[in-house]
Amino acid sequence: MQLRLGFNSGVAFSLGAGLPAGVVLGITGLIIGALALFTWRATGTATRTVRLALALVLGGAVANFIDRAPDGVVTDYLHTGWFPTFNLADVFITGGAVVLIVATLTGRDRIEVWETPEVAARQVRGPHDN
Repeated sequence: MQLRLGFNSGVAFSLGAGLPAGVVLGITGLIIGALALFTWRATGTATRTVRLALALVLGGAVANFIDRAPDGVVTDYLHTGWFPTFNLADVFITGGAVVLIVATLTGRDRIEVWETPEVAARQVRGPHDN
């Protein structure tokens, strides 16, 4: 791992690098807003693992958005030699996506009905006990 300064005017893998900075900023802002809304709505039913994954993705996206806002570029500085240069926010986004995929594939992406305290209490007492 080396430190190598780079500036990316596009998004992942420089996609959209030819677009005006305002367009890239606007589109990423809309995507972040939609992701934030989804995350907020999902927290009530999501497992802790999924909430962690969504927080990582959202945190990384917001960090890149803040970095891009003043001058239209994201500062990249981590270089492996075999992969494009990236930054810590990219690590959070990728890590969150990996955690979300693994949670989904292993079935740890949803709370089972018996895991909620209200349902567990009802099952212990019985459906008609008060």
